[in-house]
Amino acid sequence: MAERSVFITGAAAGIGRESALLFARNGYRVGAYDIDEVGLATLAAEIGGFGGTVVTGALDVTDSDQWAKQLADFTGASGRLDILVNNAGVLSSGRFEDISLAAHRRMVDINVTGTLNGTYSAFPYLRDTEGAQVVNLCSASAIYGQPELATYGATKFAIRGLTEALDLEWASHDIRVIALWPLFVQTAMVTGMDTGATRSLGIKLTATDVAAELWDATRGVGRIPKVHYPVGAQAKLFLAVSRFSPAWLSRLTNKRVTST
Repeated sequence: MAERSVFITGAAAGIGRESALLFARNGYRVGAYDIDEVGLATLAAEIGGFGGTVVTGALDVTDSDQWAKQLADFTGASGRLDILVNNAGVLSSGRFEDISLAAHRRMVDINVTGTLNGTYSAFPYLRDTEGAQVVNLCSASAIYGQPELATYGATKFAIRGLTEALDLEWASHDIRVIALWPLFVQTAMVTGMDTGATRSLGIKLTATDVAAELWDATRGVGRIPKVHYPVGAQAKLFLAVSRFSPAWLSRLTNKRVTST
């Protein structure tokens, strides 16, 4: 039987790196891709040090041609792809008008277009692999629009909608599509970040926490299919409450949490 495989974007650091290490330690053939080739080289050395299997490569997720090439190279003759992890993402925080239009568009290009490119390009390999899965990195900012994270949150709302639709649409192909919902995570993405929400809630999650939740989420489907996986106590509470809160209460809660 061919080795189980996972293809992870944004793998040179943070959540992607910790996920790559965890899957490699558990016997997966890991495809680790990023624009940071130095970070990938360090990751490959660490995985090789404990006897894991990893393939690394440069990938700009906004480039569909690069996706096609790297997926073909990684899957090779077997064509096997058990799990695709759309992790690559960027964040710019602050008041909407104080963030450059280029930065707003970069978030859309990487967070949304990058995920669309990857999911679309990976479909033939996922379809032909029994029990294949897609994991999209969403965010608790997709529960309700967040001041100072307006465009970032909007990109994660898009990922939420895509995940929910493909979970239904691709079930006929035996492809499971799920989303992880962390709140703020201690990675380079939030370095120097100072928003009302981070001041109120703190930054309590680590990349290791999210990688562990990702691993657990991909272990199988329970009796009731689950699409959304909040990570950490705060995200779990906010997501649970949002399902029953009227719109006015969700707005008020977010207003108070973000000090707006």
